[in-house]
Amino acid sequence: MFKRIFAILTACLLALSSAAMGEAVPAGVTGEFSASAKGMGGDVTVTIGLKDGAIVTCAAEGPNETPGIGDKALEALPAEIAATGSIAVDAVSGATVTSDAILAAAAAALESAGVDPADYQEKAEKAEEAVVTEYDCDVAIIGAGGAGMTAAITAADAGKTVVLIEGQPMVGGNSVRATGGMNAAKTPLQDANEFGESAGVEKTLASAAGSYADNETITALAATVKEQWDAYQANPEGYFDSVELMELDTMIGGKGVNDPELVKTLCENSAASIEWLDTVGAKLTSVGSFGGASVKRIHRPVNDEGKTIAVGSYIVPVLEKACTDRGVTLLTNTLAAALKTNESGAVCGVTAMAGETEITVNAKAVILATGGFGANLDMVTEYKPELAGFMTTNAPGAQGQGIAMATAVGAATVDMDQIQIHPTVEANTAALITEGLRGDGAILVNAEGKRFIDEVGTRDVVSAAEIAQPGSYSWLVVDQKMADASSVIGGYIKKGYTVTGETYEALAEAMGVDAETFAATMNAWNECVASKTDAEFGRTSFADPLDTAPYYAIKVTAGVHHTMGGLKINPAAEVLTEAGEAISGLFAAGEVTGGVHGANRLGGNAVADFVVFGRIAGASAVEYAK
Repeated sequence: MFKRIFAILTACLLALSSAAMGEAVPAGVTGEFSASAKGMGGDVTVTIGLKDGAIVTCAAEGPNETPGIGDKALEALPAEIAATGSIAVDAVSGATVTSDAILAAAAAALESAGVDPADYQEKAEKAEEAVVTEYDCDVAIIGAGGAGMTAAITAADAGKTVVLIEGQPMVGGNSVRATGGMNAAKTPLQDANEFGESAGVEKTLASAAGSYADNETITALAATVKEQWDAYQANPEGYFDSVELMELDTMIGGKGVNDPELVKTLCENSAASIEWLDTVGAKLTSVGSFGGASVKRIHRPVNDEGKTIAVGSYIVPVLEKACTDRGVTLLTNTLAAALKTNESGAVCGVTAMAGETEITVNAKAVILATGGFGANLDMVTEYKPELAGFMTTNAPGAQGQGIAMATAVGAATVDMDQIQIHPTVEANTAALITEGLRGDGAILVNAEGKRFIDEVGTRDVVSAAEIAQPGSYSWLVVDQKMADASSVIGGYIKKGYTVTGETYEALAEAMGVDAETFAATMNAWNECVASKTDAEFGRTSFADPLDTAPYYAIKVTAGVHHTMGGLKINPAAEVLTEAGEAISGLFAAGEVTGGVHGANRLGGNAVADFVVFGRIAGASAVEYAK
């Protein structure tokens, strides 16, 4: 709300300054007029073209708006303003801050032309477009996030006709918000790294033998990994990782609650899915550390400067283009309402609403990829009351509607009370701060300027420790060397998330923590990095010391991030009934499903999940459609 008020006030000030600089332009003016307002990442500038007082063109620029989110508003709103001749257009859901900036800047541009923005609230009459209300296809997919688009590409490549239904104005869902990367085991990119994380493997094996000694799956996996690890130590060639070690990390991260067969499917197909992404134009070439992983396993994209970038805003446009190139029919602003079934109970289509128009999609197979329910805080607190009042990192469309549609035709659910909170959510905006920073060497300190946890522990453990700190928040600390290597950090700085200082003491003052204590914490951490030992908290992942000024800190807290529970599926991505039988014609992939992540999802496994099971769901639907 503060950002919206600030954007409108900024626009008004700009309008007043424009009027003061020159004489008013008479009504009926022709020409181009520009103004700016504060968006999510900086100034958004709107240029309106008037002819005889009527809006004929509109363009917007906001180079620092969030890729895949804010830039969608930059495309959609100016086009609608130009088409309707009105600034009374709706904000793009999920990109509210950028939308508000565009509308405020548009109003200011009109003010600068000497006309009254209030006169541009009536939309020009447009010829009504014919609305297609019924579609026939081989595969209907509900949800155009990562899983839905991956499934659509897979089905289209098999020669099937695909209709992709998305309730929001833009594709991407939660996937476009993913900031880290994708976990994959035994990839050629890992082999390009020098192995040096033996402590991580030993720590995982110790955990398996201790806390999970009575879990048969974890015990068996640990025995296999121990054999592999012993063999590697005897002949250390290449980079050590294995499918079984990724399975073990995922099972331990999920507290042993996971479905072992789904975990096996995820991990066995992870490396091939990295290769598949490459074939559609998404290259994840940087390998790093992430919470809960024994070794470097998370694969991330880099920009032309070699800096790591957010994975979601990189992958989603690539997948969208791949869908378009393959002739997939994409219906945005179309909210699925119910699954159609035939006389034998098989799912055979979808009914949906595009505004007030009912749409019917007849299909031979249907894939649910609607995401979880992390944005539906009533549903979150229904299953986990202790999360009442928490902010959420989720896209607005994550309402759990896919789960409701499937259970209405007999689908079973699993692990619905397993809801993850993420420890690094920007305290003022609820923006997700990537876990990759901690994997790359960042630390967390509390309000007293002290570390309090192994920063690359699993999200549930780090979140619980953070909540227990004074004020239930912490500061994520990085240095200039880290900022130089990451465009993501540069984005956080531009968006105003950081405070900064040329020395540890100066940063402490900006953070409001004790300077002497904080400086001692930083020096102690740098000694940990030098010795590769963290006696106090047992961290085993180290990068470079945090010793390059200036220094930056982001105030973070915990927020609802991922719902591990959802529809029960098998390794073929078939949706199951309570009796364990597959529902004919119905498949699911991504966060709408449960069982893959257990009680806690490891960072980097969500992208692996939507690519691996999106491909499987697409292939299974193709086979069924035959």
